[in-house]
Amino acid sequence: MLLKALILASSLVVGACASYEGRGLKPGEASLEDVQATMGPPAMQWQDPDGSRQLAYPRGPAGFHTFMVRLGPDAKMQSIENVLDEEHLATICAGMSKEEVLRTLGPSDTRWTVYFAARDELVWDWRYRADSGEMMRMMVLFDATSGKVRSTMVQREVTVEVESSGR
Repeated sequence: MLLKALILASSLVVGACASYEGRGLKPGEASLEDVQATMGPPAMQWQDPDGSRQLAYPRGPAGFHTFMVRLGPDAKMQSIENVLDEEHLATICAGMSKEEVLRTLGPSDTRWTVYFAARDELVWDWRYRADSGEMMRMMVLFDATSGKVRSTMVQREVTVEVESSGR
């Protein structure tokens, strides 16, 4: 009985991991229904005038991955990729709109969204792993009135170790 329970638990864990990044979905073959059956409903999605779609799958909360799925006008998956990497983060620049940032990186970690009234500045935050493996944070600072990027900032994530007193 215990062995059956362990096998069932293992298969559930493996199944959950497989859907995390869309493993098994093949470009040109997978349909919108296949993507949603595998990865669940997207957090955000956009439809382009030509009928193509983009779906955002942030993995968190406070995760290190956001997968963007692109579907052609025929509703077949064209690509799937993690966009929380140094290559995509480097494309965010002054003057971009909030919508452009969202379509590039997906939704930010809303627990770290801050508004600074004195500067009329809105800050969105994303966690990611640098190419070196370090945990990092990318902050995008917007002019809150215009909704345009003013600047970006990257910092190493600080972790705090707590010692046990043994009590």
